[in-house]
Amino acid sequence: GGEDALNTTIINFNNEKMQITWAARELFPKENVSFFYTFGEGKNKVWKPCTTYLLDQDYNSGCLFKTEGPTLTISIRNSNGSDELFSKNLKADFYIKPSPPENVTFFWKEDTVTVSCNKPERNAWCLRLELQYKSKFDKEWQSRTSKCCSIGEQGFDPRKCYSFRVRLRRLVPHCNVVTYSSDWAAETFWMNGTLLDSCDDDITPQSKTVIILSCSLAVLLMMLILLILLCKWQRVQRSVLPVIPDPKYPFADLFNDHNGNLQEWLDKNDHVVLQTKLEYEEPESITEAESQQEDGKNSDKQGPLEKIFTFSGAAENNDGKAAEIACLIPASSTTPPFAGFHIIMNDDMYVML
Repeated sequence: GGEDALNTTIINFNNEKMQITWAARELFPKENVSFFYTFGEGKNKVWKPCTTYLLDQDYNSGCLFKTEGPTLTISIRNSNGSDELFSKNLKADFYIKPSPPENVTFFWKEDTVTVSCNKPERNAWCLRLELQYKSKFDKEWQSRTSKCCSIGEQGFDPRKCYSFRVRLRRLVPHCNVVTYSSDWAAETFWMNGTLLDSCDDDITPQSKTVIILSCSLAVLLMMLILLILLCKWQRVQRSVLPVIPDPKYPFADLFNDHNGNLQEWLDKNDHVVLQTKLEYEEPESITEAESQQEDGKNSDKQGPLEKIFTFSGAAENNDGKAAEIACLIPASSTTPPFAGFHIIMNDDMYVML
């Protein structure tokens, strides 16, 4: 502590090496200073010059030396060591920075993991073991602290991959005047008790196969559903919007033989049209015409044998909205009367009124 601590940094690396640094360009801008230290007390002080300097732009800015005792006195002097510019007495044990934990082990049991490391030989009660972990889905590290040198934590999802790291931290103010923690031990990756090289490897070949098969089945299922929907849509479309036939197939001769000339086709196929109409007339009309013909033969027995075919609805419609069609098969050169008209016919004639 103290004002001078703002300009000097003191680190005791695991009570093995000391490192003292200072702001050379700020404290001593015009002189390249020298450094001396001693671990003795009272009259037994023996000053030792620094043999390993840390440099900042070719100026001495620190010294690295071996830790030789709990009490340390430092002295910063001018370049030739004759004049003392700064001095300080301190407890070396209050500036210890522990080494990273050694032989770190992980013990998994269901969703609980226990982390432990080797216990330091000296002052283990001054240390705390800090555990940090996170999954691939976490942005920040989760931190837990326990006494040295074991820590347990619950709630780990066996389906997730976790990153773990541990370090030792020195207690303040009981053991240190400055909060120093060790460097992090090597980061490890675990999934359900299995050590991995990284969390990018948590997708095993078996899971890749399962994913590929699942995707393939999903694609096949989608294709099947689309096929079923397509068939149903075609049925609905045919029922709602029936297909309009192309006229060129029923009337192929109209387009092939007459090049679409309707009048020419009608002139040539007039008798075919009439015959088609007769063939597709309802059977009830033919029966009704035959019964009317028999009644005429019984009531009027004069004249040659005649067969008259009338169509249903033609005799009943006296308003002229539908034409009457009659097919006569008379004897040769006959003149049968019909509705007040006399028609001269031969064996090959068809008459349409």
